[in-house]
Amino acid sequence: MACFTVTTVAAIGVGVARHIVKHHEKKNEIVRVENTYADPMKMSKKLGILELALFGGSFILAGEHIIHGEVTFTFPFLTAITEGSDAVRTMFMEMGTVGVGMAVIIASVWGIGLLIRKMLLKRKTKALEIK
Repeated sequence: MACFTVTTVAAIGVGVARHIVKHHEKKNEIVRVENTYADPMKMSKKLGILELALFGGSFILAGEHIIHGEVTFTFPFLTAITEGSDAVRTMFMEMGTVGVGMAVIIASVWGIGLLIRKMLLKRKTKALEIK
């Protein structure tokens, strides 16, 4: 019913964090010490990827709810609100389970992707050191 709002709020929060991190990256612009295993990608770019993934998941969930008629384009927009108080409790339960679960899965896949990237960069630099 409204589980897509959780990932939307998470994406907005990550977007705010990305702008703050980007501001600090520009403000400090520290000369990087040459570390053989350092990732050249800035943290603001990594957060931007997470933000896009969260918004993408949110739009997919919203589209699914629109197709199934759970979201309408007339007030109150969510059909569960018009069905009574028990439906509102069900809606919040779905937001807490499906919405939070979706946000956690997206963030986990993003984190695993960053770990794989780090391992590949480490392997690449070791191969260059051997030559």
